[in-house]
Amino acid sequence: MIDLSPVVVTGLGTVHAVGCGRRRMAAALRRSTTCWTEVDRSAGYHRREGSRLAALTAGLDLSPWLSRVAARRMSLPSKLAVAAARMALEDAGLETGEEDDESPTAVVVSNPHGPTALLEGILGQYYGEGPLAVSPALFTESVANAPAAQVAIACHARGPNLTVIQREAGALIALAQGAAEIVLGRAGRALVVVVDELTPLLHSIFDRFGGLALAGDDGREAARPFDRRRDGCMAAEGACSLVLEPEETVRERGARALARLRSSADAFDPRAPRSGWSRSPDLLAPALERYLSRTGLEPGDLDTIVSGASGSFAGDRLEARVLKSVWGERALPPILAPKAVTGEHGGGLLAALVLAAAGEPFGPTPGFSEVDPKLGITPHDGGPLGRPSTLLATSLAAGGAAAWLVVEAGEGA
Repeated sequence: MIDLSPVVVTGLGTVHAVGCGRRRMAAALRRSTTCWTEVDRSAGYHRREGSRLAALTAGLDLSPWLSRVAARRMSLPSKLAVAAARMALEDAGLETGEEDDESPTAVVVSNPHGPTALLEGILGQYYGEGPLAVSPALFTESVANAPAAQVAIACHARGPNLTVIQREAGALIALAQGAAEIVLGRAGRALVVVVDELTPLLHSIFDRFGGLALAGDDGREAARPFDRRRDGCMAAEGACSLVLEPEETVRERGARALARLRSSADAFDPRAPRSGWSRSPDLLAPALERYLSRTGLEPGDLDTIVSGASGSFAGDRLEARVLKSVWGERALPPILAPKAVTGEHGGGLLAALVLAAAGEPFGPTPGFSEVDPKLGITPHDGGPLGRPSTLLATSLAAGGAAAWLVVEAGEGA
């Protein structure tokens, strides 16, 4: 467990299919608005009856935060990450580059898949024309830590620069690491960014592994977290960035805190398949119980859960079993499943966590209509949530990783 209590979130920036900025994301979650687009299938990667839709960022105008000249030198993940980071700084009331040598800004990025389009281009050159044909200019942006480097350059962040690759758990792990850089005195501020690019090839791979939702009886693809009919997630690309600062610094400059971080923990189940979830909660549930106990909390002290449930059949089953095991006979608090709106990847979980802590309302969970009797969980139905006090964010990843974060309410958005 890591004590993060001196750290607060002061800025939020998002780039998503629903639009750019905190207000667009808040409106989508409040109205349960989804924005799915047909994925380009012309290359022939996809199965004929496979998934067709995803949340894509094509057509969004990033020019207020990223010049066209600078964008020419960047991969799509770098563009998304830089735009989201600059939005977050604006939201926090900070100027880009506003730091001193004694309190540098750390950059921590979760980028689980890397710049896949550029990597495809490099491999195409290598196999089509030979190794001497590979462009060195492409290579510099083809690695997973390129977005973190570009954010540091664009925002003049001279502190620690880290990239996390931990699948679905990466967002919460990156947030905890960014806060830890401040707590440990290595940075005076942190920019945490979650960014994902979704190419047709990557979308088709997710589909062929059985991870994506297919058209149901109604002809629609939908995520359906915790629903009896769930059959996969909806894929997404985009970026979410948070500005983290010590609460004392925030008070001194008269800013407001959207959320207060309290503590974090992670765990690992080695029995999980490399590309799947464990069937048993008997390792992760005790880990979550120990974490809450060390934080000084009982399950009943938590009034909201922000869940990483995405509509994955096995992933949601494990999430439900872990929560049920920890809560036992006690009633679970309201459970938000924002990936029903935002899709899997692209930072939607992180944005939803901060917005929930800031007191933003949430609409009903899209796609959910029938309780799975084997899970017994009903996600948020759109009713009044009330002002949350203490929230638990939970995210389990394919391959065995798990991350949790306790957050306390902020001062409002």
